Amino acid sequence: MQQLRFNIAQALRTISSNLLRSVITILIITLGITALVGILTATDVMKVGVSNNFSSLGANSFQLTNEIIKTKKGKHGVSISSTEVKNISYEDAVAFRSRYAFPNSKVGISIVGNSVETIVSQSVKTNPNVRVMGVDQNYMEISQTSLLAGRNISAYEEQSGSYVCILGYALAKKFFKKPEKAVNEVVSVGVQKVRVIGVAAEKGGSMMMDADNMVLLPLQTARVFYGGNSSYGISILVADVQYKKVASEEAEGLFRVIRKIPLGAENNFSVQENDAMVEQVLEIVSNIGIAAMTIAIVTLLGSIIGLMNIMLVSVVERTREIGISKALGARSSVIRQQFLMESVLISLIGGLLGIIFSLLIGLALAASFKVSFVVPWAWIFLGVTICTIVGVVSGIYPALKASKLDPIIALRIE
Repeated sequence: MQQLRFNIAQALRTISSNLLRSVITILIITLGITALVGILTATDVMKVGVSNNFSSLGANSFQLTNEIIKTKKGKHGVSISSTEVKNISYEDAVAFRSRYAFPNSKVGISIVGNSVETIVSQSVKTNPNVRVMGVDQNYMEISQTSLLAGRNISAYEEQSGSYVCILGYALAKKFFKKPEKAVNEVVSVGVQKVRVIGVAAEKGGSMMMDADNMVLLPLQTARVFYGGNSSYGISILVADVQYKKVASEEAEGLFRVIRKIPLGAENNFSVQENDAMVEQVLEIVSNIGIAAMTIAIVTLLGSIIGLMNIMLVSVVERTREIGISKALGARSSVIRQQFLMESVLISLIGGLLGIIFSLLIGLALAASFKVSFVVPWAWIFLGVTICTIVGVVSGIYPALKASKLDPIIALRIE
């Protein structure tokens, strides 16, 4: 233990005496560890954030859509994807809702009336970028949209085409400052005036749309305003996620019957599950992480070479000191331990700084994704282990070279 303390003190003195050179090497290692541990931590945070954001679409739900993606092989084996669209009619959607009988499930029908609508309240007018949707009474639950104030669209309002609406949080705040005060007020959707019966709670935006910049109309009302010839979306919510696969297969089979698709023919619609979108995004995040990790590993290899070079220079500069130590009785193993300790200490200092910076990166990302940050102990342990390996690998050859110096020849060197 006393020898260990002496070696650490000796290493610190050597580092301080060659401060500039040591600092440069420490910064190289810091950069490598920050990149490696920071990327792993950031990837974990982004995966949690992506999963949380997509779960707001409904982990227990899936959709029947009108888009069919087909992939075929082109020249030179290149895959070519094309999208075909066959609209889902109102009659198809209603027939599905009335005939789908999977236990503890709910079916919602929706239609996009306009994606570039202008909403007006008194003298306040929005840009023409508001999404207006026609929905039924199940939409709010299936899309996991909660109400900040007011109430949901009723079955009667959906079927009768009542002139009422639910405002997105951002619109209600823009018009009335305090969003809850929007209830019972009248706004203009395009050229039509409707009464606000509810305000949706804040959800935030995603890569696909801004859920807070939206107006929800009863389904029949949207058909009156914008016509009923557009394609309808069908969403299905199941009570337990473990039954979602079975429920989606049953929905696919029923919709094939409704659309009179011949046996053996391909679907003219698609079944989209939200977790499939999550998997695609997570795969992209993982690929980015792998590419960045490769860069980090190359940086660490560079730090090994840099640290080894510093230690070899240190051996040359301290040749006379090594000779004096050996002449006074220091064993080769002690000399070897001193140089190894110096190399490992430089590497660990750089690694510690790198871990601190990587944790700051993780905290910043967690704050931006609005998810809780969990200290990545596994990645921290990995960083410390890598730094120790870097220190040993970089220092072992210079340490062996120093320990094998002949004390008589070393003492002659000026």
